[in-house]
Amino acid sequence: MKHLLTTLLLGTLLMPLQTWAQTYNQIDETGQVTQRNERSSGNFNPHSNDTTKNVEIPRGMHVWTVDSKLGDIRPAVIDTLPHLFMKTAFNSGLHGEYNTTGNNYTARQNRIFADRPETAQFIFTQPYSFINRLPEQHHFTNTLSPLTNASYYSCGDKTNGEDRLDVKFAVNANKRLGVGFDLDYAYARGYFSDQSASHFGATLFASYLGDRYQMHLLLSNYHQKTAENGGILQDEYITHPESFRDSYAENEIPTVLTRNWNRNDNQHVFLTHRYSLGFYRKVKMTEDEIKARQFALASQREKQQNNDKEQNSQRTDSPKNTPQPAGRPDNARIMGAEPQQKDSIAVDTTRIQVDSQEMMDSLLAEQRRQEAEDSTMKREFVPVTSFIHTLELNNHKRSYIGYVTPANYYAKQLLPGDSISDDTHFLQLKNTIGLALLEGFNKYAKAGLKAFATHEVRRFTLPDIEDGTPRETRWTEHNLSLGGKLSKTQGHTLHYNAQAEVWAVGEDAGQLKLDFDTDLNFRLLGDTMQLAATAAFHRLNPVFYQRHYHARNLWWDEDDLSKETRTRIEGRFSYKKTKTQFRLAVDEIQHYTYFGMSYDRTDDARTNLTASVCQADGNINLVTAQLQQDFKLGPLHWDNILTYQKSSNEDALPLPTLNLYTNLYLHFIVAKVLTVDLGADMTYFTKYYAPDFCPQLSQFAVQQNQDSRVELGEYPFVNVYANMHLKRARFFIMMSNAASGAANKMAFLAPHYPMNSSVLRFGISWNFFN
Repeated sequence: MKHLLTTLLLGTLLMPLQTWAQTYNQIDETGQVTQRNERSSGNFNPHSNDTTKNVEIPRGMHVWTVDSKLGDIRPAVIDTLPHLFMKTAFNSGLHGEYNTTGNNYTARQNRIFADRPETAQFIFTQPYSFINRLPEQHHFTNTLSPLTNASYYSCGDKTNGEDRLDVKFAVNANKRLGVGFDLDYAYARGYFSDQSASHFGATLFASYLGDRYQMHLLLSNYHQKTAENGGILQDEYITHPESFRDSYAENEIPTVLTRNWNRNDNQHVFLTHRYSLGFYRKVKMTEDEIKARQFALASQREKQQNNDKEQNSQRTDSPKNTPQPAGRPDNARIMGAEPQQKDSIAVDTTRIQVDSQEMMDSLLAEQRRQEAEDSTMKREFVPVTSFIHTLELNNHKRSYIGYVTPANYYAKQLLPGDSISDDTHFLQLKNTIGLALLEGFNKYAKAGLKAFATHEVRRFTLPDIEDGTPRETRWTEHNLSLGGKLSKTQGHTLHYNAQAEVWAVGEDAGQLKLDFDTDLNFRLLGDTMQLAATAAFHRLNPVFYQRHYHARNLWWDEDDLSKETRTRIEGRFSYKKTKTQFRLAVDEIQHYTYFGMSYDRTDDARTNLTASVCQADGNINLVTAQLQQDFKLGPLHWDNILTYQKSSNEDALPLPTLNLYTNLYLHFIVAKVLTVDLGADMTYFTKYYAPDFCPQLSQFAVQQNQDSRVELGEYPFVNVYANMHLKRARFFIMMSNAASGAANKMAFLAPHYPMNSSVLRFGISWNFFN
């Protein structure tokens, strides 16, 4: 990795900096492709004797995501902005909103409850959302030329450092078919013993956007391995190091577990495609499309002229002159008039000539007008009805391996053996078929209407025991759900989306999901103001691993768990002119389902660990208010996000009352080419009983032992950075956790899992067009 870093740095210094331009155009819900008109300037030297012009490399692309249910296209913007690029190195989030177990690329959980996703069927990979990508998060591309993006992050040394290399490649076979891949390798050794994390992910993708047929395909494979140390034995090694006779380096501090690992191997197939019925019509092109057509015609004429010159230069004989008709044909002959005979009646030939000339001028003028009009029009396919099919296949294997376990660490042992090897398999196959009547095919179709049905098969394998003999038990679950969707996405003022889905047959029969969101956009004082609202009602069955889990030391079968009901109403306000965003959300949760854990803790041991699934009695009410306000004074920028949360049941749903992210930096340009953000950011939250981490489940779990609970918070996590952008490269230098050592009291994001010490970090991301 160090050799790779050196190569990238040398390439930055030595590679010629070329003038380039790039556009990120939008793509509408029907998949209509917008033509791009940006091209790089050629490096042809007119004074050179070499008559060969170097090929111009066109640059430009657009990106989009798709809905995982019906494959609807959603416009997106690829991450090429330099702002906050340095924060993409952390699994704690762009704004530090995630709790982690200290080391990078480990499990995480969002402190902002309103931003937490619902519990996935395979719970063990969900905490690694920084590495895993869901189908609806993937960016599909359409690019004018092959594009490669290489990102590299590094810090520390061979003992405690981190390395991450992410390479993305995309290319189009033609304007409709695009393919590519994404290779991502992340490795973090960590400052404390038995804390390393290693992840490798590979994704192949393809898309086809035809007028009638559209397709999106994803093939993914992930391998993840994380060492689990169970946290340090005593927090005082960090909070009060003076209380110990000897001083300890981070890797010398005793941890609860050694030689314990979580491993996840999973493969995914996602395919969504549709066939549409509709008609063609002519529509006026945008200014960019007109320029693109003019550029293409000019290039074609230039190419033809060059070919003609080349053919003329190759001729050895002079071309023979071909007599050309002189003058203009007689107007009378054009009109079919015969010469006047001597005895014929006299005709006013002057009048005929004038009339024919006016007619010809009129015809030529009409022809020019029609040509000018045609040059600004394009032929567009208007889909009316679409037949949709979406397939999703997920194959997971999870293993928890423990070779060394302290005495009495677990409260019970349910399977024989001295070492731990808890395995579980999960296979899921989902098929969705849909019928859509699309919006916009005529002036009365103000909204789109879709109906769909989903069949799902889930198979789970867990260890079991029968008559004292270990064996495997398999569960198979089937579900059939029906739903509909009404949406308006076109236009600029009002958009809305309403969706309902009910589970009619199977294990989850009786489930119900109702979702509605809308936004209103209008001009105010020269800028756009947006008012948006979201409402949701979800009544969902607890997932399988909340109902069943079998392992050597943790075991439960909870078939009588009630369905969890969540109701949310949320409003959002944003105004770009003042850089203000505000949202207010109110949640009510009935039968809130969560994991809890407890253990006995002494100065030299942790014993009697238990963990289980829990459901809260009664309803939990939650209020979330978040204000995002950015300020600017010349080159000085100050960005802030303040979040307030209040839970009515902090024993089941503990949350920090206040969470603050602030970023103060100078933004300036050096030599008109190097953009620099120089500053520091900080994450801070108030004290609360943060969820502990249970390695045996790969889950964050509520602290349930009142005698051993600890509060976290009131500690500033500070990063000092220089974030830069030069041509096609983004790069940063950062001192992360810069306050480490100055106030170590609460340098934890999860109980007993201290954060890595301050370290100098470096990262670079470079786009290559070839």
